[in-house]
Amino acid sequence: MSESEPSSVRVDGDTPTHAMTVRLDDRAITVAIGTTLAQLLAREGRAQDAVATALNGRFVPRAAREATPLRDGDQVLFFQPIVGG
Repeated sequence: MSESEPSSVRVDGDTPTHAMTVRLDDRAITVAIGTTLAQLLAREGRAQDAVATALNGRFVPRAAREATPLRDGDQVLFFQPIVGG
């Protein structure tokens, strides 16, 4: 392993020290520390305008996703936006 590669030392037996675990739609996933909500959407192959998002039970507007970092243990929900009247 080169010096530029992050260490993969495990602190709890499951998650590398450079990663964290969040829950996405009731499943645990591992993401890099510093991942934003927008990056998670891209990683999951979801179009930014095709899904609404909530973080820890609070709606996150599309414009705020890039500036919304995830933290270890966060609960993320992707859901179909409701439109119409």
